[in-house]
Amino acid sequence: MEALANLNGALVPLAEAKISALDRGFLFGDAVYEVLRIYQGRPWLEEEHFQRLGRSLAAIRISSVDIDRLRRRMHETIAAGPFREAMVYIQITRGSAPRSHPFPAHTVPMEFLFVQEFLDIYQQARHLGAAVITQPDIRWGRCDIKSTNLLANVLAMQTAKEAGALDALFYLPEGTLTEGTHTSFFGVLGGAVLTAPNSNAILPGITRSLILRLAAQAGIAVREQVLKRNDLAQVSELFLTGTTSEVLPVVRVDNQAIGGGNPGPVTRRLQQAYQEAVREFVAR
Repeated sequence: MEALANLNGALVPLAEAKISALDRGFLFGDAVYEVLRIYQGRPWLEEEHFQRLGRSLAAIRISSVDIDRLRRRMHETIAAGPFREAMVYIQITRGSAPRSHPFPAHTVPMEFLFVQEFLDIYQQARHLGAAVITQPDIRWGRCDIKSTNLLANVLAMQTAKEAGALDALFYLPEGTLTEGTHTSFFGVLGGAVLTAPNSNAILPGITRSLILRLAAQAGIAVREQVLKRNDLAQVSELFLTGTTSEVLPVVRVDNQAIGGGNPGPVTRRLQQAYQEAVREFVAR
């Protein structure tokens, strides 16, 4: 099915969407975005994604975006497909204006989204486990804002690809592991699930929050506690989470095997819990 875009309320094929060369998202990365997964025609964790979008907009001081209207446009675009198994990309920029660093006066934000069929590139990795590498975290100091400034992520992901890995884990100068290039990061140590606490250093992942809730419901101990690179020799399991990757076991980091090189039991329980939550969602 052809990908379909909604540009400021107008439905067009994605290949025909036209955005001004003076758009500040293009010139400055002056923009925020969200990605949602569609299961059986319905947006998964919709409320949480739009709440985070609102926080990102407020953080970079883009105002006058009608979030409810944007949600309606998203639903209209999904239904116009009609899309069943799909993903939605949403991007809001400050708008178009002559190039100058300060905020332009009276600029109308550009509201862009598109829907396309979902191709699950992570299915095999969810089953067998993935290899990742570690990379220095050279990103800006507000990773909690889901902005389109992703050059450091792109460079780290390209390094991972060239190394034959599925993703890269960022680490701070003192060795603290923060997150993947487009995933949240978890470890299992002493039977407890550990993940870095929310801060400016990580994105407050929507799937991350769900996994913390599912773990608590399953009686799995959870601690919001950082892991460092030296801890990798002690952890029994690692996994990543994300909108498109779901719950993805990591079995190798920098050519070092984790948990004997196989997905662990805690990760498998959380994968099952995630799939059950999706089944309950689509059955409602």
